[in-house]
Amino acid sequence: MRAKARYFAVFLAVALVIAVSIWGPETLAKYKDKGILNEPHVELVVEAGEGYRYQMNANEKLYILSRCIGNQVHSESDQNALTFYAGNASLDYENLDASYAFVRKYNGPSGKEITDEQIYATCNEGLAALKELNILPQEVSDVSASSYNATLYSAIDVLEPRNNVAVWKLELSNSQKNADKENRLIDAYIDADDGRIYEFYARTPLLWRDIDTDAIIGAWADYMGLDAPTAYESDNPLLETTPYFRKYVFSGMGDGRTIVTVGYYEGINEIFLKIS
Repeated sequence: MRAKARYFAVFLAVALVIAVSIWGPETLAKYKDKGILNEPHVELVVEAGEGYRYQMNANEKLYILSRCIGNQVHSESDQNALTFYAGNASLDYENLDASYAFVRKYNGPSGKEITDEQIYATCNEGLAALKELNILPQEVSDVSASSYNATLYSAIDVLEPRNNVAVWKLELSNSQKNADKENRLIDAYIDADDGRIYEFYARTPLLWRDIDTDAIIGAWADYMGLDAPTAYESDNPLLETTPYFRKYVFSGMGDGRTIVTVGYYEGINEIFLKIS
């Protein structure tokens, strides 16, 4: 009897193991599904990245933008348009750096960029900040959609596309060419994320002797969140199409650097701050 009972117990154990191996996983899965399906659950995850734009510091953004703007032929003002080609007769178009591109964003701003409806108010806020810092005089007028054109661009490091900067370019409309430009912004590049003004040309009542370039570049560097610049020393008087300018150097990416010029066109009383 004891032997039969022992065999029967072994048989039951084996049968139980076989039953669990066949129906156990399915039953367990259904049980777990009941706790997951049709119920909201929150799970904390570590973000690998935004996938929108690599976070660069102010000096790096300035450097990327300067390289990209340098790859396009453009004229920021009437005076520059008249003298650009004469002053750059030796410009080597074949050797422009193809590693950087300045591309118009025809699809418009993303959800995180300043919109075309907001850019004029944003520019006026930027102008107010520059006036407060004595970078521009108070006489410079606000901009409006009726008098200015706004175009959104992406400045892209082609070899490292995550290094890119979105900017709005605001420029006095072609329909305003015969209008009075006194005390008006001629054009500007504006950061499409935070609204800071990278570059500008503006007609003002100032004369060159009234312009303290060291004070302007220092205040602008603080406004942009840049490291302190150093003076750019050169004996070449043909670096600009005007004799009235001072150049400054900011650190860029790696061994790169950005040159920022504060200058003035006499006769039309146009002050400019440009990056290159």
